Amino acid sequence: MRGSLQHRQLRANDSGCCGIRTRAGLPGRGPAPAATRSPRAAASCSSQQGQQKQQQQQIHATIPAARMETAGARAGAPRRGAALAAAVAPPAAAAASSSGRVMKTVEVDLGDRSYPIYIGQGLLNQGELLRKHVPGKRVLIVTNETIAPLYLDRTIKALTEGGALQVDSVVLPDGEEHKSMDVLALVWDKALEARLDRGTTFLALGGGVVGDMTGFAAACYQRGVHFVQVPTTVMSQVDSSVGGKTGVNHPLGKNMIGAFYQPRCVLIDTDTLNTLPPRELASGISEIVKYGLIRDAALFDWLEANMPKLLARDPEAVAYAVERSCVNKAEVVAADEREGGVRATLNLGHTFGHAIETGCGYGTLLHGEAVSIGMVMAADMSVRLGWIDRSILDRTRALLLAANLPVTPPATMTADMFKDLMAVDKKVLAGKLRLVLLKGPLGGCVVTGDFDPAKLDETLAEFCAK
Repeated sequence: MRGSLQHRQLRANDSGCCGIRTRAGLPGRGPAPAATRSPRAAASCSSQQGQQKQQQQQIHATIPAARMETAGARAGAPRRGAALAAAVAPPAAAAASSSGRVMKTVEVDLGDRSYPIYIGQGLLNQGELLRKHVPGKRVLIVTNETIAPLYLDRTIKALTEGGALQVDSVVLPDGEEHKSMDVLALVWDKALEARLDRGTTFLALGGGVVGDMTGFAAACYQRGVHFVQVPTTVMSQVDSSVGGKTGVNHPLGKNMIGAFYQPRCVLIDTDTLNTLPPRELASGISEIVKYGLIRDAALFDWLEANMPKLLARDPEAVAYAVERSCVNKAEVVAADEREGGVRATLNLGHTFGHAIETGCGYGTLLHGEAVSIGMVMAADMSVRLGWIDRSILDRTRALLLAANLPVTPPATMTADMFKDLMAVDKKVLAGKLRLVLLKGPLGGCVVTGDFDPAKLDETLAEFCAK
C-alpha cells in the first residue's frame, strides 16, 4: 500500500525560524499572506557545542516582528523591528505564477546566506524556481518510498527542462524509525557511486525526516554541498524545512546527531498536501498551534475559528496557515540561528514530546502528536506555577482536540521515564533541565530552568500512569 497514489505516511514522516520580507500581503496579525529571496548555507555540528556560554535562565519569546513590503524590486536587506502587521500589502501585490496562481515569498534573513521560501499551488510545475537555486550541473534528489511514486518524476522534469542539469535520485525507506546513520549512509553511497562533486545540490523531496536527513547528508558530503528543500507535509512546510536544523536520531535521544545547515531555498507546493493522510495533516497542525501559543495570539484566535476549514484543506486557509507559520519561523531564525536564545522557544512541548517519542519507540506516535501532548503538559505545568490563566490551558486542549490530536501520553509512559529521557534533552545546560513554558497572556513564553521542580512532579503525576 505504500506505493499507492496517496501519502501513505502512517509512520512519522516529519521531525521535529527577525527580519523577513514579503512581496505579497503577508498575514500580519490578521488574515492574508507574504514574500522574498536569496542563497547558501553553513554547517556546524550540533552534537551539543560544548563550551556554549551559560545562557540566561529565562528567554522571553517576544522578538521584533518582520516588516512586509509589496512586490517589486528588492530594496536591500530586510528591516527588523516593525510590527508584523505594519505593512500588509493588498492581495494584488502578490506575484502571479506562470499558471496564473498567486505565489508568496518569505525571506529568511541571514545576511549573505539569506534564502527565500516560495509558497503557492502548483509550484512543482515551475522548474525555473528550483533551477535558479542550483549553481552546478548535478542534482541528487533524496526522497522516500511513499513520496517517490507521487512527485519524483515531476521534480526531475522540473529540474531537467532545458537540458542543463543532470539528476540522480535515491529512495529511502519511509518513517521516523529509519532516521538513522545506517539509512543516511545510503545517500552518501549514491553520491559516491554517481561521482558527485562539491558543486552538486542535494534536494530533499518529502517530509521532515527526509529534509533533516538530506540536509545533514549535504552538510557532511565533501564537507558541504548545496542543499534545497521541497517539503511535502504540513509539518515540514510550516516548521522543519525552515531554519537549517538537520540530523538523525540516536537510540538514546531524538535529533541528537546533526548540524545547522541552511538550504539555498525552500519551495512549498501546497498542492502536495492533497495527498497527505488526515493523521499526518493533524500532526503538522500541532506546530501551527505552537506559534499561536508562544508568539502569535492572533494566529491562535484564527485557528479556533478556522480549524474545520484547515482540516478540510480549504486552499485559502491552508495558504494562510502555512505562510503565517513561515513568517513566524523565519523571524525567529533570523534573530537566533543557532538556538542560543529565543529560538529555543520554538521547542514548546518538545521536551515532553521527544521523551514520549523515544520512550515509546520512534514511529509509534507521529512527531506532531507527541508535541501536542507535550504542549498540553507544558501548559498544565505553567498553570501550576501560576504563570498563566487556566483558560489558556483549557483553550489549548480544546483546540488540539478539535484538530484530532492526542492530549495525554500513552499509558506506557511513567514519570520516571519522562525524567530519565528529559535529562538528555538538548536544552539541558550545565546539568540543569530547562523547559519552554507559557507565561503571561496568550502568546508569551519563557525558556527557563528556574522553576519549582515540585510543579513538574505534579504535572507528571497528573498525566502519567500511577
